[in-house]
Amino acid sequence: MAGSLNRVMLIGRCTADPEMRYLPSGQPVTQLRIATNRYSTSQEGERKEFTDYHDVVVWNMGGRKLAEIAGQYLKKGSLVYIEGRLQTRSWDGQDGQKRYRTEVNANDIQFLESRGGEAGEGAPRVAPFPPPTGGEGPAQDAADGDIDPDDIPF
Repeated sequence: MAGSLNRVMLIGRCTADPEMRYLPSGQPVTQLRIATNRYSTSQEGERKEFTDYHDVVVWNMGGRKLAEIAGQYLKKGSLVYIEGRLQTRSWDGQDGQKRYRTEVNANDIQFLESRGGEAGEGAPRVAPFPPPTGGEGPAQDAADGDIDPDDIPF
């Protein structure tokens, strides 16, 4: 197969309030961190939960003011859908060591709760995956019990 693909889709909760800053050019950028959960079963049959943390960077794109909207409306605990691409950047630390950071560079954000913080009526409805077509893919994984959104601890 020719070509490549760099696409990330996450549904998770903000672990802190987003931080919006402005570059010297005046362009806003918002940084946030979200947590996602995954589940696994040990050889003994015990179900274990693991939490992964993702650094997300949001820029205004074209006429869409994603950075400003994310900075204004997202709060710690907000449930959010983020779509974007992975990007790794590097810099030299104060101690002279090379540092690396891999982030999700968001190009779409959807709030999954109403302003009151509860999912349900008034909350945007999002279907991040297409409907199942052959019993494979993300919808099948969820049906197998790998991901249980009701078990998210925050």
